[in-house]
Amino acid sequence: MSSSGPMKLGLTAAVAAVLITSLAYYASAFGSSSSSSGTQAQRRRRKRDSDDYYADVPPEILHNDNDEICECKEELILAVRIAQEAGQNMMQHYNTKGTISTNSSQNADPINLDISIKSNSCDIATAIDTQNEDYIVSQISQHFPTHAIIGEESTGSGPIPPLSSTIPTWIIDPIDGTTNFVSGIPLCCVSIGLCLHGQPYMGVVYAPMTQELYVAVRGRGAYRNGMRLSASTSEHKKTLSESVVCFEFGYERTEAGISSMITPVHRLLQHGVRATRSLGSGVLNLCYIASGRLDLVYAGLASEGWKPWDYCAGLVVATEAGCCMSHLKMESKEDMDEEGNVKCGYDFNLYSKSMICGVERELVEEARRVILG
Repeated sequence: MSSSGPMKLGLTAAVAAVLITSLAYYASAFGSSSSSSGTQAQRRRRKRDSDDYYADVPPEILHNDNDEICECKEELILAVRIAQEAGQNMMQHYNTKGTISTNSSQNADPINLDISIKSNSCDIATAIDTQNEDYIVSQISQHFPTHAIIGEESTGSGPIPPLSSTIPTWIIDPIDGTTNFVSGIPLCCVSIGLCLHGQPYMGVVYAPMTQELYVAVRGRGAYRNGMRLSASTSEHKKTLSESVVCFEFGYERTEAGISSMITPVHRLLQHGVRATRSLGSGVLNLCYIASGRLDLVYAGLASEGWKPWDYCAGLVVATEAGCCMSHLKMESKEDMDEEGNVKCGYDFNLYSKSMICGVERELVEEARRVILG
């Protein structure tokens, strides 16, 4: 879809503008490398050719079988580029975590993350979170000045702006899995989602440490590094006892909250599951469901519930891969449809803390019964 306003561009001009970024701006947004690590840092942050980013977008998304151009083509190409650039900004910390600097030009100095506390000591942000979000927001605002943006770091612990049904709205998480990132654990990512008409429409997720790029657009499929995703590749319906189930305990530390989260795990283990996992990145959890690496993930039994930036991009990836994403329980009328049924798919309420996503609807229903008791 084309933007409107003083910077309105035709499709060809807009795509070209999206693909060409000022190297000087990129350097200022992410900082320059130190002289002792210049060679390696420059290779990590090198300015890729514009055609490289275009090539990262699966052609099946850009043009369908009827040769219809993707409605959000311009936005998609921009998101693919800035997600990867923000991901590269995370690499120096990852590469130097737990190392000692030497005089060798092949080594980089560990960086100061400038960790800050948000809602509590478990809820943290780093200087890289802020740098990434500032850069992503600046690029979106430059190319689509009439669009709205909801970002995790700019929202902070304040109220989350409502989602407009008329204004295209970007929902971004500059680093999902910040604790993993700080610890040097590779399971973290940059997440960029776009909502049209008040619903998720496009999702781009880049995990720099594993070099995986997830791209999905409503009605056009989900892809990982250019390969089409399908959560279920056989006719066999997976049961809960055959499933790898994921959950996150988040920042909840009260006695009541801990009990609310632990009791369902006890029920799952008693019922029987293949394995349980806590990976530390909600967005990657959803991408891994879409990839068939996990079978089910849930959240929202206590204050560990997720936020719109944890859902948006991952929801599109998971839904386009054939997964079922719904609410674990109905917390408000916004979680149910007109017939009183729990919402799922693109009707999912991004502002709800209650979520369950699985490779198949039948598995979601079975797991919900066991988890809620």
